[in-house]
Amino acid sequence: MKRSVDRILTTHTGSLPRPAHLLEAMYAKEDGQAQLKDVEAGIRDAVGEVVRRQAEVGIDVLNDGEMSKIGYATYVKDRLTGFEGESAMMNLADVADFPEWGQRLFGELGKGMSYVRTPACVGPIEVKDREQVARDIENLKAATQGVKAEDVFMTAASPGVIALFFANRYYPSREAYLSAIADAMRDEYQAIAGAGFVLQLDCPDLAMGRHLQFADKTLDEFRREASLNVEALNAATAGIPPEQLRMHLCWGNYEGPHHLDVPLKDIIDIVLSARPSAISLEACNPRHAHEWRLFEEEKLPDDKVLIPGVIDSTTNYIEHPEVVAQRLVNYARLVGQERVMAGSDCGFSTFAGVSTVDPRITWAKFQSMAEGARLATEELRARPH
Repeated sequence: MKRSVDRILTTHTGSLPRPAHLLEAMYAKEDGQAQLKDVEAGIRDAVGEVVRRQAEVGIDVLNDGEMSKIGYATYVKDRLTGFEGESAMMNLADVADFPEWGQRLFGELGKGMSYVRTPACVGPIEVKDREQVARDIENLKAATQGVKAEDVFMTAASPGVIALFFANRYYPSREAYLSAIADAMRDEYQAIAGAGFVLQLDCPDLAMGRHLQFADKTLDEFRREASLNVEALNAATAGIPPEQLRMHLCWGNYEGPHHLDVPLKDIIDIVLSARPSAISLEACNPRHAHEWRLFEEEKLPDDKVLIPGVIDSTTNYIEHPEVVAQRLVNYARLVGQERVMAGSDCGFSTFAGVSTVDPRITWAKFQSMAEGARLATEELRARPH
């Protein structure tokens, strides 16, 4: 895991807009009108292009843009056994308070929402297809040859987020379900780490899970559930050095009320108990932009790094570089420059074809982030304290 020793490095959460031709091929595959082999060439080309674009706009720690995945968590239905049919759709409790807004929100998200398919767990979970992650690794290795990058990462769904999206109708308890997921996903985690990439575990279950999956629970009850998710994550990654791991914390990548989001202060101890050394978190949207001040009192452990979101993935505003710099300086003055990396609040295409930000604006946001990181570095050099 690279640190921002000489300058503040830049990265992002993971998903990036897929090209239109790839989207149509992925949709055809989901509809049973195409085979995976029919999509592979398009994925390989898209990974090469997205890696090149990231380097051009100033992303230091880049990835494959999740080009091969229909969804950051739902992709596992094609790689593991045990998932069939459909889970009952869960309601976002904050959106349910404003139903008219909810109808508008889901209407605007477009065609891609119909491909957010969440089968239930109805049988034993085991690895079904190791070739897909192997191809992801091969594509990313090929794409990064000759491309200037400080580091390379690849994302994977955490046990907790898989349990969030896919209802358990087979295992006798939630603990047993999480354990089975962790055992199966360990294979993918180790393959990514073994290839030399930084492994990012996507963990919106630790925050969004509060108002999506456990809205009827008390805070203490939710904290117990979140702790179980972290235990499963830690067990699944036990063979990977913490410095090769990072995690993404998220309250839901959608423009909505978010008035029921669990505060960061109520879960920070659980988040810090996870093994990954870097924590990517939403830090610039209007519901969480103030939470940098938590680290005035909460000591960040010496082995941890923060990747605060300094550009928003749900708005087409292009953040001014000075705003980006201000956000980074706020964190750097509290935890130290080398333990801060610039990131995005969330992915820019969490599910294939589902995005509120125009693709061209996404790349403009990254350019602004890179410039803001440069300005923040200059400010910290000029006024280190």
